[in-house]
Amino acid sequence: MTAPGGSGPADIAITGVEVFLVRLPVKLPRKHGSGEVAGRVANVVLKLTTDSGIAGWGEAAPWTVFTGSAEANAAALDVYFRPFLLGANPCRVTTLMREAEKALVGHGDAKAALETALLDILGQVSGLPISDLLGGRCRDEIPLSFSIANPDFEADFELASKLYDEGLRLFKVKTGFAEHACDITRLERLRETLPDDAELRVDYNQGLAPFEAITRLRDIEAFRPTFIEQPVPGDQVEAMAAITAALDTPVMADESVFTPAQALRAVEKRIADILSIKIMKSGGMLRAREVAAIAEAGGLACYGGDMFETGIAHLAGAQMIAATPNISLGCEFYQATYYLEQDLLAEAFPVKSGKVIVPRTPGLGIRVDEDRVRHFAEISRG
Repeated sequence: MTAPGGSGPADIAITGVEVFLVRLPVKLPRKHGSGEVAGRVANVVLKLTTDSGIAGWGEAAPWTVFTGSAEANAAALDVYFRPFLLGANPCRVTTLMREAEKALVGHGDAKAALETALLDILGQVSGLPISDLLGGRCRDEIPLSFSIANPDFEADFELASKLYDEGLRLFKVKTGFAEHACDITRLERLRETLPDDAELRVDYNQGLAPFEAITRLRDIEAFRPTFIEQPVPGDQVEAMAAITAALDTPVMADESVFTPAQALRAVEKRIADILSIKIMKSGGMLRAREVAAIAEAGGLACYGGDMFETGIAHLAGAQMIAATPNISLGCEFYQATYYLEQDLLAEAFPVKSGKVIVPRTPGLGIRVDEDRVRHFAEISRG
């Protein structure tokens, strides 16, 4: 649907804003240096409808210890964003995202959901996948990483062996939630058992105190991890810089870098060798790509991280990574396939032989199962 003469998207207007707070059952618990998630996860799903009949979907996937609560992000969409969205042209993505910034500070997950839904509509209007709207894709598939985070290590060990047989080669071990000796034992077992082409990565989720970090991390280096992620609290940037300088293993910053300004600080202070890019903490794909661009300019590699997401947010992340050369170390989009009891997409999130296959169809690329969204909705507004 384009304007006469093919000059661009026609004038269409947002006629409906529906917000769903969903609680989704999960298959297995996840434990991290900064907290545990088990039973159910709370996410927020956004549906924007238009007078053209096209609908766009987005997702906010906050975690209370990381970016905030689902309830707060639902309110951001329902109370603060709804007024300027109704009647607006959804194809004016940049303008509407600036309105969101002016309307409410923070709440990056809600802003990511809004931007995703807008780009989903623009992609459908244009007949293009979001990756093409972002400049065109540089990759069609993304290596998938699975996190070893179950307090029942034997269960995760069996699953890791199964996933290796299915073609997955990247395994990120969550550390810092138990004794150091336990972390060593788990890494030793994985390194001795998995074949040599299986990559181990380590993520402390801020689980170490700065005074003990370097000594403990030198023990971890013996297991040849590809990188060590966020060993100390995010605000300990001087400690991050000292750890990065002291270790031979690359260090990745996650909780230390949310914004482009923080990415610039990371480059200037050399607090890491790698940045974890997440659309939730950055507030959308466009801002996340700004972080990746700053990292690239400073010589830092990037990895595609995520929160406890459904396939909706996974699709947004995959479309972004497909168009962003510097996010080159794979992605963590395993939850829709291996973590949730049921995803919210009408078709399975596309994983094959240990890789995410980026859809080529317009917008996000896969239809959302609206009946399933409504089934799991604890609160709906719209």
